[in-house]
Parts: sequence; structure tokens; C-alpha cells
Amino acid sequence: MERKIRVLLADDHPIVMTGFAMSLESHGMEVAGQARTPADAIAQFGALQPDVLVLDIRFGEELTGLDVAKQVLAQAPAAKIVFLSQFDQDSLIKETYRLGGRAFLTKDCDPADLAAAVRRAHEGGLYFPPQIAERLAQLSVQGEQSPQSQLDERALEIFTLMAEGWTNAEIAEKLDVSTKTISNISQAVKEKLGVHRPALITRLAVKHGLIEP
Repeated sequence: MERKIRVLLADDHPIVMTGFAMSLESHGMEVAGQARTPADAIAQFGALQPDVLVLDIRFGEELTGLDVAKQVLAQAPAAKIVFLSQFDQDSLIKETYRLGGRAFLTKDCDPADLAAAVRRAHEGGLYFPPQIAERLAQLSVQGEQSPQSQLDERALEIFTLMAEGWTNAEIAEKLDVSTKTISNISQAVKEKLGVHRPALITRLAVKHGLIEP
């Protein structure tokens, strides 16, 4: 008898996770675990060694699903990850692909699509619904001018905090560096992205999925 595909679900909405679990089990898969926080997802992945990790991008915490993926893939480069998101911004789609995700689906997807994505990921393939695959192809051809593609990790972190309305002094305290350092970096970020007004900074961050509207 063929062994069931073992899946770890990671999502901070219990009702959503329960629905996905029931759907996957109805398609003959085994839900080996359910994680509700980024830290729990990382710990359970290490303990359970699932065949596929189904990972929500947004958690209501400092870490995101992208952060979880980076840590998981650093420890297990062959890990197979299916990303789920409430949003389908181009930048999110491209970033999940760049990280090594096997699939990207929105949370309102057909349950059969999720099962198909998990099976395809388990086989070592990729699964992107036609409309998302088309956008991914266009991004690869055209490139993009997103903050994620232009800023290093520290600068992107500072940009995101700026977009959320943090002052330079608050950012400096949070990151334990001098206000002058943050002032210099934030000015460089504004120049590089071509945005200076707070409203435009926030709008750009929302557009590229760094913060929620």
C-alpha cells in the first residue's frame, strides 16, 4: 500500500487550518501536524520531517511565512514548501518562487488545487495556477522595481518600519543602533526608491505586500 504524503500545516487561523486539514485528508493525505506560530512551524518541521510544508505567508507576528521558509530551507535545502496567501501581489509570488517554494496558492483556492499542489511538490515539481504562472513569467521577463529587489535585508526592514509609521528614533531604539545611522539609511532608501513622502512610502509597501492595507 502506497504511503500517504505527510503534510505539516502552518497558519494562524484555526478555522482555515482545520478546513485545509479536512480537505487534504479527504484526498488521501496525512496531516502530521498543525502549527499556529512561525516558531512552532520551524520546530514542528524539524521534529516531524513532513514530506510537504503548507505555509501561510502572513502570521500576526514579527516573523512571516517567508522568514519560516528561509530558516527551514537553510536547515533542509530539499524541503518542499507550498505557500498560501490571502493576497496575490506580484512581489509575493516572485519572492516565494525565488526562495524555492514549490507552489503558490491563494486561500480561496479550490481544495482540489491545494491537494494537487501538495502532490506535485512531493514529486519534486512546481504548481502554479495558470493566472499566477502567467504573471510569474511576465515578472521574469520584465523584471520589477520592488523594494525587495532593490534593498538589502536591513534596509528593507527599515523601509517596512518607516511604512508602518515608525519614527527614526523609534526604529533606532528597536534595532539598537544610533538615530543618525537610521537617518542615513532611511534617506538612502528614499533616494533609491524615489519616494519621500510618508504616504507614498506606505503605499509602496502595501503595493508590494510588505504591510497590510
